[in-house]
Amino acid sequence: MNKYLLLIGLLIISGVDAKDKFKVDKETGLILDNGFAIVKANCTACHSAALVTQNRMSRETWLETIRWMQKSQGLWPLNKNEPIILDYLAKHYNLTDTGRRKSIPDHLMPIKEE
Repeated sequence: MNKYLLLIGLLIISGVDAKDKFKVDKETGLILDNGFAIVKANCTACHSAALVTQNRMSRETWLETIRWMQKSQGLWPLNKNEPIILDYLAKHYNLTDTGRRKSIPDHLMPIKEE
């Protein structure tokens, strides 16, 4: 009986996130859903999937990141794949999920004494 209560307690404490709702690719850690193959092919060609899974951004910020990679990192034009990639990223790695917090705004940082 105590084992069952412990198990139930652990399940409640752990919460539910996107990984519980969707299967995860064992190789990359990316969520398996529509657009997965295109995201894997385009994103992991240059960097680890961890750069995707550890970040949380709005659709607009993902697009800004893609534009930055195209301008400065040599990312190719995504053409018809771009909306598919953005849909996937916005659905699974958006700001509503837990993840890395935004930087603290300058006005909230401690004042540096000189």
